[in-house]
Amino acid sequence: MKLLDNVTQFFNQNIAPPHKIISAKKQDDGWRALVEIIEEKEYMKKYANDQMIGLYEVFLDNNHEVTGFSRISLRYRSDLEEKIEVEH
Repeated sequence: MKLLDNVTQFFNQNIAPPHKIISAKKQDDGWRALVEIIEEKEYMKKYANDQMIGLYEVFLDNNHEVTGFSRISLRYRSDLEEKIEVEH
């Protein structure tokens, strides 16, 4: 699917390799995807007992091109996942 390939390519080039794309939903003006990233900052690797997972919200236009993103949460990998709903 072009949308998933574009999200993966964007994160590989600009942020970090995606750990998991957990959702992609069609919206009126394009698409919204949620992506989990393993945060690989040196201080996290050195001092954290567990990997940190960042949850990113990604917006794509109707041509499946990334138009924006933001990290909406950060958690330890071992923490229970909470259902997060971000309305736009």
